[in-house]
Amino acid sequence: MKKLIKVFGILLVVFAVILAGGFFYIKNMELPEVAVGEFQLGSVADGSYEGEFSAGVVSAAVTVTVKDKKVVDIVINRHENGLGKKAERIVEDIIEKQSLNVEAVSGATLSSNVIRKAVEEAVATK
Repeated sequence: MKKLIKVFGILLVVFAVILAGGFFYIKNMELPEVAVGEFQLGSVADGSYEGEFSAGVVSAAVTVTVKDKKVVDIVINRHENGLGKKAERIVEDIIEKQSLNVEAVSGATLSSNVIRKAVEEAVATK
């Protein structure tokens, strides 16, 4: 019984070390640069438009609904995000300010920028 507890303890320590190493690796990763512009809705007809963008391990696909030259809804269809799930609330700021020039969600900068860029792509060529 003591041997089993000792083995379990060693495995627990090894797991903790691996988990901590992975956490520090992710936190210290260099984030890819994502240049987000601004959308111009003056020539965009009412309707729903799809856009997507990828940067490294983070990607997003969105559907943007435009009505009367305003963004009225943004649906995130797919968001592969690593640790950036909380960035999805950025769509509320985009709709409220009618701008892509909104602050990234703290701790989810890359995901925030990828979602903003996907929105830009959705309405850019319409």
